[in-house]
Amino acid sequence: MKIGIVWLPNVGKSTLFNALTKNYSADAANFPFCTIEPNVGVVEVKDERVDVLAKISETDTKIYAAMNFVDIAGLVKGASEGEWLGNKFLSHIREVDAIVQVVRLFEDDDVVHVEWGPDPLRDVDIINTELILADMQTIDNIMWGLQKKLKSGDQDAKTLMWALEKIKIALDNEQLAIDILDDLSDKQLEALKAYNFLTFKPFIYALNVSEDQLKDSTALKNEYEEKLWKKVAVVSAKFETEIMELDDEDKEMFMDELKWWADVEIPTLDDMIKLAFDTLGLMYYFTTGKKETRAWTVKKWSTAPQAAWVIHTDFERGFIKADVVSYPTFVECNGWSWAKEKGWLRLEGKSYLVQDGDVMLFRFNT
Repeated sequence: MKIGIVWLPNVGKSTLFNALTKNYSADAANFPFCTIEPNVGVVEVKDERVDVLAKISETDTKIYAAMNFVDIAGLVKGASEGEWLGNKFLSHIREVDAIVQVVRLFEDDDVVHVEWGPDPLRDVDIINTELILADMQTIDNIMWGLQKKLKSGDQDAKTLMWALEKIKIALDNEQLAIDILDDLSDKQLEALKAYNFLTFKPFIYALNVSEDQLKDSTALKNEYEEKLWKKVAVVSAKFETEIMELDDEDKEMFMDELKWWADVEIPTLDDMIKLAFDTLGLMYYFTTGKKETRAWTVKKWSTAPQAAWVIHTDFERGFIKADVVSYPTFVECNGWSWAKEKGWLRLEGKSYLVQDGDVMLFRFNT
């Protein structure tokens, strides 16, 4: 899965990307359009459950779930008409599965905002407008190409046309296509899938604040979620960059001290990563043993064989049963042996829907 990080120039997007990937692979500078080609970084989705399971199993190796974050070039007004890197920018967005829009709230006279001053709602409106305009152009092109098939009575073309008309009405009203998913039938959604509309992608907003604003993070999060009707993660790219060089133990100690000092929960990039993971409709189950403890990424509502496929295609093909214990039960029993002895280990078949946090062991034919 790929998450695209986008927004206007000089909002701290590349600085955020650097902190995410724990290196300086993205070129952050105090001038617009610093990022032209997208940078890609693999980011671990840290989950303390992996650590707990590894300790119980006395594991040699721990492997967290991971996501690809893509740092995409800054947008400007007119991108949908090819302004600056508009066409290239939009093509890069089409390749990602979800969008994190970085919205600047911090004040800094030394970092020039391309629109002259922080205004998150204005910035959101600019990028949404460009994505909407690009999708409207796509819809007009598709509709024009459908005319011949419609005249011949092609039912698939009719289904697609009805779906396009619904989306066009939403876009005309400055709505994103993803906001009307419930108004579309399964057939219409299937017909639309091939066209990869920009506004069909899941959105979350990263509110980039100053270090001083972190103490007000809960109020800011609630305020902008209410205004934007979308999930918001509050982050401070500058703060994350400053603590980037700390090892995990020192970072945890520092954050605990900061929490005590500020008397509030301090949001981190881990919160944004987990929010992006959840927005994509993903979850993970665990495998654990002496050799390895690992979080495996699957779509929500996946069956046991589909979850087995993530490990290896042969596991799905030869699937027989799966030993399953919920994470809390596994921890309470301190491992497989006691869970089995207590009768809390379940044997699940092909129709079982995997739950987030399941600890699993697959039985299969080779």
